Amino acid sequence: MPGTRKLGRTSDHRTAMLRAMVTFLFENGKIETTVTRAKEVRAMAEKYITLAKEDTLHNKRQAFAFITKEDVVRKLFNEIAPKYKDVNGGYCRIVKTAPRRGDAAEMAIIELI
Repeated sequence: MPGTRKLGRTSDHRTAMLRAMVTFLFENGKIETTVTRAKEVRAMAEKYITLAKEDTLHNKRQAFAFITKEDVVRKLFNEIAPKYKDVNGGYCRIVKTAPRRGDAAEMAIIELI
């Protein structure tokens, strides 16, 4: 399956981790993680921002199924998505930072622009 990174986890664990990270990104605006995780989070976050630009019941239910906190879904539909209504993609920025102490993994900050 080209196009998906396994991130050294089972599919259930990987999905749970991405749900938590996307929720945290929408809640706080930015997070610090490894570069490969940041790239996966960016793909999911941009998908849900694009989904939220059209405020329908179906789209809200899809967002509630993935994002783990109800107030974050409301924030996504009421605050985040309207900011990008005239923009087609590119809602997140990944900035590489210093390597992590301990294992020297490439670190990055992912933030909403």
